[in-house]
Amino acid sequence: MTSDSSLLQRHHPRLFKSFFQGSLPCSTACRTAGKRLDMVISSGHDMLLDKDYAALAAQRLHTARDGARWYLIEKEPDRYDWSSFLPMVQAARRHEMEIIWELAHFGYPDHLNIWKASFIEHFARFARAMAQVMRDEGIERPFFTPINQISFWSWAGADVAWFNPHVANRGRELKRQLVRASLAAIHAIREVYPDARFVLTDPLVQIASDPHNPDSKPYADVQHQAQFEAWDMLAGRIDSELGGSEDCLDILGLNYYPDNHWFFPGEPMSATHPLRQPLHRLLAQCWQRYQRPLLLAETGAEGEARATWLQHISEEVMLALDQGVGLEGVSLYPVVEYPAWADDRRSPGALFGLGDPNGNRTLHEGLALVLRSQQIKFQTRFQEG
Repeated sequence: MTSDSSLLQRHHPRLFKSFFQGSLPCSTACRTAGKRLDMVISSGHDMLLDKDYAALAAQRLHTARDGARWYLIEKEPDRYDWSSFLPMVQAARRHEMEIIWELAHFGYPDHLNIWKASFIEHFARFARAMAQVMRDEGIERPFFTPINQISFWSWAGADVAWFNPHVANRGRELKRQLVRASLAAIHAIREVYPDARFVLTDPLVQIASDPHNPDSKPYADVQHQAQFEAWDMLAGRIDSELGGSEDCLDILGLNYYPDNHWFFPGEPMSATHPLRQPLHRLLAQCWQRYQRPLLLAETGAEGEARATWLQHISEEVMLALDQGVGLEGVSLYPVVEYPAWADDRRSPGALFGLGDPNGNRTLHEGLALVLRSQQIKFQTRFQEG
């Protein structure tokens, strides 16, 4: 364990309204050309805004991640229709929810070419317009995620052609383009909200060399370090021609699941493998590298493992906080259920199920019990100082 003096004093989170949070499914990726999966619709969240926010608040999840759907708002170039977004803002305000708003969660308008400079220009104008709408609605202390999971999107969309833009071997190029767009959006939002905060999300992973192939270590190390590349670009630490700067690297949103550990080039690492790095150590490494507030922005496990996973995560998070890691929250994903993506993507177990014909969602009692016990435990620890 590190002896860095920055990890000697227990960290006390103060950034968000609630330490435990909920992440709502809001991807609008095109899995195939012409087939968009709008998870706000498929989860029923668009029809259950008030009930969903009320349910989160009832579980003391007063901070949540949710998304504006750019493809709906800007169907025509530079013409904005806020009818899908304003009800979300207003419902959140009614239930006193603090929302971290995503601007692009794997989706964008059909009329844009993601590889062109015009994509960045449109995104910046959209970001500024969205911020102004929120300002006009009286929203204060806003949080934004300009582009969700730059590294994952670059890999899924431009290395393996899993979803839009459906190309291969251009991941690095897409990553640079998404960084440019994120930076443009940050600057545009700050014109409206100089004090806006930004949660910059990407997976937190461990990639280890194959113990049966020592020659794989240099390649594993390179791949492991690549998880930091987008954040380094945003900060201007690498590829400075993109326009990054340290003041653009704000809150790091870390997405972490049971399968975020593997051996190079892709063999899964078991939960009990002696080489598996515990979460608190991965968090400490990220904190030491950036010294920025951290948010565990997505975490969850499938089926009946969801409750024991949250228990495990909470224990790891407590260890990290006790070591001084600047972790500001833990967000359950998905907090409401959605139908599978019709592929092999993991679908973590939700706190709330799909809505019934009356618009009511079933609460997963096991997960809710663990959540409540951990909320009490963490609250007590924070009050103790």
